[in-house]
Amino acid sequence: MRIARFSIDGNVAFGVVEGDVEEARAGTADGGPVLDIIKGHPFAEFERSGQKVPLSKVRLLPPVLPNKVVAVGRNYAEHAAELGNAVPDAPFAFFKPSTSVIGPGDPIAYPSFSEEVHHEAELAVVIGRMCREVPRERVKDVILGYTCANDITARDVQKREKQWARAKGFDTSCPLGPWVETELDPSDLGIMCTVNGEQRQLGRTGEMIHSIEDLIVNITEAMTLLPGDVVLTGTPAGVGPLSVGDEVAVTIEGIGTLTNKVIKRG
Repeated sequence: MRIARFSIDGNVAFGVVEGDVEEARAGTADGGPVLDIIKGHPFAEFERSGQKVPLSKVRLLPPVLPNKVVAVGRNYAEHAAELGNAVPDAPFAFFKPSTSVIGPGDPIAYPSFSEEVHHEAELAVVIGRMCREVPRERVKDVILGYTCANDITARDVQKREKQWARAKGFDTSCPLGPWVETELDPSDLGIMCTVNGEQRQLGRTGEMIHSIEDLIVNITEAMTLLPGDVVLTGTPAGVGPLSVGDEVAVTIEGIGTLTNKVIKRG
């Protein structure tokens, strides 16, 4: 099930995506996909209202508004190597603030304090219930689903400041979307990033050093995760620079494509 968060006529709601989005983009689907608006929110049992709106008529928003985004660095060996870093023995976590989150189609504002901003395509885990000290065998029970993410990074600032708060936490540095896929095996999904249609990154989630179970167990040993919180699982090799005017797209098998354009920060 694909659950999207959207706005229409000034109202914000969640809805279940019905229809083949890929076929609609290719022009081979009849009618086009629609959103069946749900009653309430997706973090508890919900009902579909039966009130449907065309996907083409709404503005997709970030699929969730996380209290926090917990990101994991250096979780793909080739990516660690391309930046000259060692592979960590345990998950290496950092935070991106809620103010960094944007949705599909929203602009990435190139920060004024950086001259080297990179894309990092990632699988994002969306938490479905409040949890802490989650045992490995219960990890699936606390996950609502999965979405695409782009861990936008001011690489020069990251190298210069060592502490990553500004380099990875600036406004618009965490695109998420286009929706949450709730029925998905995340163990070996293809991840691709393109810039202006040119492939930059290509990997599979099966290449992760630390699995999703490893990450959730490790993180919840230290902190409580809340419904809507997001865990970024790391990026495969191939990260590279973005420039003002670029269109960057993250595609994950079984989920969809998250597209954003880079603009000059006003």
